[in-house]
Amino acid sequence: MIDSVVVVHGGELASDVAFQIEKKKPAANASLKVEVRNASEKPKKLLELGEETLVCFVIQTIENNQPTEDGGSCIRFFKRKTHPQDLLEGKFSFAVLGVGDSNLLLDRQTTTAQDCNQCAKDLHARLEALGGKCVVELGLADERTGLTEVEPWIDSFWASLLAVES
Repeated sequence: MIDSVVVVHGGELASDVAFQIEKKKPAANASLKVEVRNASEKPKKLLELGEETLVCFVIQTIENNQPTEDGGSCIRFFKRKTHPQDLLEGKFSFAVLGVGDSNLLLDRQTTTAQDCNQCAKDLHARLEALGGKCVVELGLADERTGLTEVEPWIDSFWASLLAVES
């Protein structure tokens, strides 16, 4: 049973969304502890979290498929090729929400980016490859559309958490 949520954010926009997630915690989850932390804060410490914790990554992609400076250290940590394939087995479950801006793709003539949420997609795939248990479908939000995807994803995040606890 999940008794705590750690919302890890990488980027200014991601930070705003992370605090929205915390703020929208339903009353039904009153006993659930929610902590918001920056992705640059020692990502290795996340491995100390057990099965009773859900880590929600809110990751922002900026130009050329790059994470923000804050998000980069966390993404690089999990992308290390030296990690065993079962690194996350018996550890925290996870959810990933990507926030990006497809206007950046349109504005650049020479971008290598294929998607404004590539960092979130890559992190999600890597966490699964490391044996992580995803409890909420990957969320992808675009600033060009006013981030209209964020609210419904947050609602489904909390609803999924209630379902896991039942």
